[in-house]
Amino acid sequence: MMNTKVQNAINDQIAQEFFASYLYLSMMIYFEGQSLGGFAHWMRMQAEEERAHALKLLEFLIERGGRVELQAIDKPAADFESPLAVMQSALAHEQKVTKRITDLYELVVAERDYPAQVMLQWFITEQVEEEASAGAIVDQLTLAGDSGSTLLMLDAKLGQRAGME
Repeated sequence: MMNTKVQNAINDQIAQEFFASYLYLSMMIYFEGQSLGGFAHWMRMQAEEERAHALKLLEFLIERGGRVELQAIDKPAADFESPLAVMQSALAHEQKVTKRITDLYELVVAERDYPAQVMLQWFITEQVEEEASAGAIVDQLTLAGDSGSTLLMLDAKLGQRAGME
């Protein structure tokens, strides 16, 4: 039987991953409204990735004989000031997720749940990538300033993001 503290914490993280998917869908909708299809595509791929993260955690609980308890998903923000503001929000969100994953990892170490430690190593590595990706886009948008042509070039680049492997 799975440790109740670990099970509850993983259930909380499942909800957070589904929320992240909703948040990125909301950001996708914003970009669609701004006629920035590449940014919208990037956010759609990000939303799918976050959903996959939730399912990875859910399947882990099932494999371990734990109880999955789906929770309510908060409504994400829908109004954004600019593409830069959206990406700054995405980066801040990924930083928050990194903290949550780190806290979860500390819990599973304290509870001596070795299988959960192994599984969470994947998430820790993933968060490094997530922060770097969002951070690079924030940096590029900051450098672009008010340059519409640079924004459109970045939009074209983000539209080339491949789906999950």
